[in-house]
Amino acid sequence: MKNHIQIIKEVLKEMGKPAPLSINPLPQSGSSRIYFRCFFDQGESLIASYNPDVKENIAHFTYTNHFKKKGLPVPGILAKNKSFEYFILEDAGSETLLDILMKEGLSGRVKGFYHKVVEDLVRFQTEGIKGLDLTVAFPADRFHQRSIMWDLNYFKYYFVKTNNLVFDENLLENDFELMAVQLLGADTEFFMYRDFQARNIMVKDDRLSYIDFQGGRKGPLQYDVVSLLYQAKANLPDSFREELLKAYFEYLDKQFKGQKNGFLKTYPLFIYFRLMQVLGAYGYRGLFQHKAHFLQSIPYAINSLKKIILKNPVPEFFELNRIFEQIIALKSFDFVPLNTEKLTVTLSSFSYKKSGVPVDVTENGGGFVFDCRALPNPGRIDELKMFTGLQTPVINYLKEKPEMKAFLDNAFSLVDQSVDNYLYRGFSSLMVSFGCTGGKHRSVFSAESLSRHLTEKYGNRVEVRLTHIQLDREGLLP
Repeated sequence: MKNHIQIIKEVLKEMGKPAPLSINPLPQSGSSRIYFRCFFDQGESLIASYNPDVKENIAHFTYTNHFKKKGLPVPGILAKNKSFEYFILEDAGSETLLDILMKEGLSGRVKGFYHKVVEDLVRFQTEGIKGLDLTVAFPADRFHQRSIMWDLNYFKYYFVKTNNLVFDENLLENDFELMAVQLLGADTEFFMYRDFQARNIMVKDDRLSYIDFQGGRKGPLQYDVVSLLYQAKANLPDSFREELLKAYFEYLDKQFKGQKNGFLKTYPLFIYFRLMQVLGAYGYRGLFQHKAHFLQSIPYAINSLKKIILKNPVPEFFELNRIFEQIIALKSFDFVPLNTEKLTVTLSSFSYKKSGVPVDVTENGGGFVFDCRALPNPGRIDELKMFTGLQTPVINYLKEKPEMKAFLDNAFSLVDQSVDNYLYRGFSSLMVSFGCTGGKHRSVFSAESLSRHLTEKYGNRVEVRLTHIQLDREGLLP
């Protein structure tokens, strides 16, 4: 069976290209699509993509050709194979607008890009929809109640339930149905890009190019504006959001006059809706697929939710408000940027049964995970089970167990080896986790013991960040 590289070479040959010097896989993002950069002589490069979902590929192919004819800046598709699984595309560069924003902040250059982006968005929404073949749209050809409920349930199942938030399912469904009715009160005759955000805007030689529009459909203006202005990790200040919204209306008025009042009527509700959709996506991509970018974005989305609740409360959604209050109170997503001047050891205790192995949010992919379940268990002793590994009765019990001492000696030795090496090489992050059945006794004692050991041995060369995940979830921290 041929692999991706062999098939890509065949497609390149069929389109008359010479054999590439190299074909390098690119990092995956949220989707299952796989991308490669193909390098040729004289610095030329092209992008190859593979996606087994042919229906989605047909939408991408059709939309791309349509937008190119409209003069919209999207990477052209230069060739494809017969199965519609492999595409060869123009190379729009390796840097996104979000990358530049993270490096430069809101520099004059970045602000200029954003103003150009809102102008281009109006063109996609108003010109892009004209003559667009929506029969190939995937998975839906328009913004309707069913597609709204897909997103709301995405939020419910992948974020709300995953984080064990308390709610009444029937009352929440009532809120969902009411929200759908109000959202559909907006004009839905425009092109809805669906994921219009800075991560999908490529910048090459100061020219912008737009990707990941294959999920587009006929829909409202508000959704894409919110997607751009309230992108979690971009974290744009309110003043700049207002500046861009004003510019957006100026561009929109040149195409469709009189849209502003109707737009603003449902705009705050679209902010809630989009934040709920992305929290669902972050829950799925981050908590289930363990993709660091999405985990890192959760705190920003929660902070945006907190701000919008203060600015535009929605009192008619009682059960949703109850959930929102719990979300903004979550401590498990409080992410503090690493101190790059020293090694940060992220240390935690957890429950295998209740919370699962912690996910590394630093993009290093994880670290040590020590299983404490073979150690003597205070949770099985009546007079100890109501205490935790932070309390004297359990501490004294475990200190006296030779199995615990041997276990910790071995763990300390392994961790010390990595700490010594990471300090020498100038690394900034190491993750260490201790797990037990309930996450309240042995793992807590072990994590506390390692924290003291690292502090005593390495002093201020190491910053230890200690979290007891299950104790925090159950409100058992002092």
